[in-house]
Amino acid sequence: MSYKYPVYQPSLGQKEKVNVLECLDSTWISSKGKFITQFENSFSEFVGVKHSVAVCNGTVAIHVALLALGIGDGDEVIVPSFTYIASVNAIKYTGATAVFVDSNLHTWQIDPTKIEEKITNKTKAIMAVHLYGQPCEMDAILSMAKKHKLFVIEDCAEAFGSLYNGKHVGSFGDIATFSFFGNKTITTGEGGMVVTNNDSLHDKVVHLKGQGLAKDREYYHDIIGFNYRMTNICAAIGSAQLERANQLIEKKILIANWYEQKLQDLPVTFHSQVGNVKHSYWMVSILLKDSEERNAIRLFLKENGNETRPTFHPVHLMPMYFETGLNFPIAENLGSRGINLPSYPELTESDINFICNKIKEFYK
Repeated sequence: MSYKYPVYQPSLGQKEKVNVLECLDSTWISSKGKFITQFENSFSEFVGVKHSVAVCNGTVAIHVALLALGIGDGDEVIVPSFTYIASVNAIKYTGATAVFVDSNLHTWQIDPTKIEEKITNKTKAIMAVHLYGQPCEMDAILSMAKKHKLFVIEDCAEAFGSLYNGKHVGSFGDIATFSFFGNKTITTGEGGMVVTNNDSLHDKVVHLKGQGLAKDREYYHDIIGFNYRMTNICAAIGSAQLERANQLIEKKILIANWYEQKLQDLPVTFHSQVGNVKHSYWMVSILLKDSEERNAIRLFLKENGNETRPTFHPVHLMPMYFETGLNFPIAENLGSRGINLPSYPELTESDINFICNKIKEFYK
């Protein structure tokens, strides 16, 4: 179905085309070329970290980050159930076990007060997923990790440009990951980034993502690695996107503000900024009264040309991860009655007026 307003579409400009054509003309179209290094260096500068390693998507970014930390069989990683499935699948890829924690109703992020009860002698790391652009409570998470000698992994796939206490998410943990899928704030089509301030972790990620290639011997591989490299074409697009990053982030915040202003008199709850943070609003998300109302408003908006998405289904309810007795009421609440509204950068205030008027019609 074609929508008047899709839930998301990438913002691509002329510079992206220029960069891609340069790759084609130079024939550097695979995993070598100047744009790889350019994108990595510029990304480090933007986020405020020492190292950035470009990879082929956000899921493998998490996988290789976990492997660099030495996480594997017999280990446990604490993760919110209310997250996109990739956060949990990547833990499973390593042979480790995902240990679920419920969310905070106000922030929608992992609830720090419920983490400690899940820590065992097998726990190796806490994964902080900055869902929908609102940062997790990093001070509490870091304090707990330090107390129990645990690694902290930040999954920043949905939070590029978000700040916690004035610093970019991704700059707090031992290692962090980003995604550049087509619906992300900046995109490379498919792509991801692993960032860290630790030299050793950086070297391990580079080693693992490039088929385990030894440092000083051509075509000699000394570990089992992966082909997780980003192409020069993807990095060319990312480099151009990064030049407009602040503009794209500020427009998304403006769109969120428009929605909140125009729907303030309706019985909907916005996923809004909580704490000393900058919420980058990857998606503009609202909660409805219940799942029945959520489904009805989604159908009404669809019939009027507006695409929406449901909030994520809690992972502990998925058949691969389901266990009898697991109960996370906040995650289930958020997953059952939330939707994401159209929120791509090309939307104008007039467009938001149209969408909001349709939502108002539903409530008449």
